[in-house]
Amino acid sequence: MIDDLILDMDERLPLRDVVYNTLRNAILRGELLPGERLMEMHLANKLGVSRTPIREAIKLLEDEGLAVTVPRKGAQVAKMTEKDLQDVLEIRNALDELAVSMACARKKPEQLQTLKEALESFEFATKSKDPRKIAEEDEKFHNVIYEMADNPKLTRVVVDLREQMYRYRYEYVKDNETYEKLIQEHKEMIAGLENNDVEHLKEIMHTHLSNQVEAVREVIKEQE
Repeated sequence: MIDDLILDMDERLPLRDVVYNTLRNAILRGELLPGERLMEMHLANKLGVSRTPIREAIKLLEDEGLAVTVPRKGAQVAKMTEKDLQDVLEIRNALDELAVSMACARKKPEQLQTLKEALESFEFATKSKDPRKIAEEDEKFHNVIYEMADNPKLTRVVVDLREQMYRYRYEYVKDNETYEKLIQEHKEMIAGLENNDVEHLKEIMHTHLSNQVEAVREVIKEQE
């Protein structure tokens, strides 16, 4: 609930970004629920800031798909829908297939080592049971694969899509029963890259995403 919010101060960041991070984290952690209104004046009073950074932060949340403005009601936390989930993951699936094809052809030996280190960091993060940390390390692992593809324009598209994916990834990694499955899938990705097995990589990447779709779909149904 908004009344429980505390500003996550960071002196290195502009106030708009501090407010944005505070609201974003609250949404991802489920402290601000789908459909909950984001009233500028209420938020400004609660967080001790003016309405301007609140308004700017809400716009960023809307761009990310975490908030939506409803006519005659104003801004509110966006609800996750199966259609949104499917749309995002269809695009991600196509991008992943393209990325692994390029990565097999262009990867460097040191990047494979970086990927193995990223897997170790991910495994370590799963022991923390901290969904935010786990999601971040999972993201870093996949970033290495995109770096292997050596296509800045592809990376830029992925970055634009990443924020829309984050909410779904966060929901998926809340379930600690998925960790071993994720670790095994990551290991198979590394093996596929080492063996230049593009078709197997495409299959693993598709399975990786499909598992997320099914898990998050159940979360969405529970929230309806």
